[in-house]
Amino acid sequence: MALVRWNPATTVPTLQDQINRLFGDMLPETQQGLGLMNWRPSIDTYEKDDAIVFKAELPGVKMEDVDIDVSNNVLTIKGERHYEDVKEEDFYRRERFYGKFQRVFTLPDNVDTTNIDARYNEGVLEITVPKTEQTQTKKIEIK
Repeated sequence: MALVRWNPATTVPTLQDQINRLFGDMLPETQQGLGLMNWRPSIDTYEKDDAIVFKAELPGVKMEDVDIDVSNNVLTIKGERHYEDVKEEDFYRRERFYGKFQRVFTLPDNVDTTNIDARYNEGVLEITVPKTEQTQTKKIEIK
C-alpha cells in the first residue's frame, strides 16, 4: 500500500467521516462511565529572566484538591473539580466540566526544582520555577 499525501482541497470526506466528526465534536469522552466530561484546565507558560512561570485556571477547584509534583525535571499538576450535587432534572443545560485532571510539563535542565513556589488565588494557580544562577541572563554594561 502506498502512502498518499492528503490534500483537503481534493479529498472528499465520506458520509461516515462526516458523521464521525459530527458526533466526535458533540460527544466528548465520558469519565469513568458517570457521564462526566473530561476537562483540561488552561495553563499559560512563560519565561522571565530568573524563572519559568505556569498559570493555571482552576475555577471551582479547592486548593486542597490540587497536587503538584516534580520528579526528574517533570512537573505534574493534578487535581479534581467535584461534581455539584444538583438533580439531573433541574438542569436546562450543562456545559461545565467535572472530574479529575492532570497536566504534565517537562522542565529544562537549567531550573532549580528545590525552590519551586506555588500560590493559589481566586481560582488561579501560579507556579514559579526559578532558574539556576548559571543560566540567568546577566546584562553587561558597555563602558
